[in-house]
Amino acid sequence: MAIEVVAQTRKVQGRGASRRLRRSGKVPGILYGGKTEPVNLEFDHNALYHQLRDEKFHASILTLALDGAKQQVLLRAVNMHPWKTEVQHIDFQRVSADEKIHISVPLHFVNAEKSPAIKDQGGLITHVLNEIDIRCLPADLPEFVQVDLSNISIGHSIHVREVTLPKGVELALGGNENPTVASAQIPKAAIAEEEAAAAAAVGVEGAAAPAEAVPAAADVPSLKQKAPEAGAPAADDKGAKGGKGDKDKGDKK
Repeated sequence: MAIEVVAQTRKVQGRGASRRLRRSGKVPGILYGGKTEPVNLEFDHNALYHQLRDEKFHASILTLALDGAKQQVLLRAVNMHPWKTEVQHIDFQRVSADEKIHISVPLHFVNAEKSPAIKDQGGLITHVLNEIDIRCLPADLPEFVQVDLSNISIGHSIHVREVTLPKGVELALGGNENPTVASAQIPKAAIAEEEAAAAAAVGVEGAAAPAEAVPAAADVPSLKQKAPEAGAPAADDKGAKGGKGDKDKGDKK
């Protein structure tokens, strides 16, 4: 079912007029494209704000009800207040049934729990992209593109060109572009736990090995030298005198 947006033609323009319009609970906007001149619009803020919260509103062919007439449009830009939940301005583009449109559509990831990365390897799958750019005719525009994660394993990734697209939809990529959509890896926390466990195991093994015992000073036997007898010559002196006597006897001979 098409989403309908209600608007009125905006009669006044300028910054001052736009501020007064916002204070009155309205949102200024514009409609452009096709072979018709741009038209300044105004919308009810609350109704528009709630529609913007719906994902489908951002990637669907919308029906714009303007002054009693209806036409097919695409949401092209939204400006929000920096810190308030307030829509500042909005842009819509007319679409033609026979002209392809270029638009970003959201990605929906499925079957992660069935993948080897999650089911068997205790890994984590990271969503690198949340939307992709496509080209198609308005009638072929999907609300989202589905990404099947059932075959991804640790250390591997899924790239844009591997994603299955609905019929009539093509990627809006240039040259050899092929960005990563999702990747699988071991969580950093798990790696840290494994490293800590390994370090703890090494510490336990080191503590279990018996260290070489160092004897206490009291346990080391003391060797006392026997005191020399009184009048006995020292060993060195005796040897020295004997040597001299032998030398004298040899000289006499």
